[in-house]
Amino acid sequence: MAFNGELIAFVGAGVMGEAMIKGLLHQRSLSRETVIAADPNDERLEHLCREYDVKGTNDNREAVRDAKIVVLSVKPQVMGKVLDELRGSVDNVRLIVSIVAGVPMQMMSDSLRNGRIVRAMPNTPAQIGEGITLWTAAPDVMPEQRKQTELLLGAMGDQIFAEDESFLDMATALSGTGPAYVFMFMEALIDAGVHMGFSRRDAEALVTQTLLGSVLYARQSGLHPAQLRNQVTSPGGTTAAAMHEMEKGGLRTVLSEGVWAAYRRSQALGSSDTL
Repeated sequence: MAFNGELIAFVGAGVMGEAMIKGLLHQRSLSRETVIAADPNDERLEHLCREYDVKGTNDNREAVRDAKIVVLSVKPQVMGKVLDELRGSVDNVRLIVSIVAGVPMQMMSDSLRNGRIVRAMPNTPAQIGEGITLWTAAPDVMPEQRKQTELLLGAMGDQIFAEDESFLDMATALSGTGPAYVFMFMEALIDAGVHMGFSRRDAEALVTQTLLGSVLYARQSGLHPAQLRNQVTSPGGTTAAAMHEMEKGGLRTVLSEGVWAAYRRSQALGSSDTL
């Protein structure tokens, strides 16, 4: 086992915590006996324990008591309470990985009195092993713990290391929130198809496969998106007409402003006033 039988505690048993547990068990990087999850929601906890045969508890302190690795996967709004609760209980923990948006490493280190902090930002495709996570580590995190972090985050898809923590708030706005932008775009295209006369089922099939195929083609081609768009855009054709309307409507500007709004909100979540 990649984690040498060390107990890993997941504080927060939401979808991202589940995605990590599922991926690690699937890759056989750890055994079920070395996982414990903590969550105040009994129904959520029961699902996790039943589905993956791991231990569960409503008590965060109990979860981390014997753990050597702790994964913090709670909502940003309750992070302050969780940090207060865990203070004094994680002194012997060798690695603390936070996937909580907007909460700086220094704040976690000061609260927990443990400097072995990794901060990461995954996204929802992690639930099927197709996510991407940007992460960074505090100076106290040793090379061995960095390797363990790569395994933890790699269970959810791709992972990228960043030297500067400021990129975490940027990643929150771009890739962390990014799936919502894509889903809204999908929804708008599907609604347009229905408005033209397609059944909703057929419109969903056309849009979903178009997006999937376009992304796979872009990744395989290695070309800049502008080059790919030009391949589809004939002079005076249907695509040119569509692009003209979207540019006129400010699609690029609206997307950019949305990303910046998410970035500002991520920074605000990390302020002492909101935790």
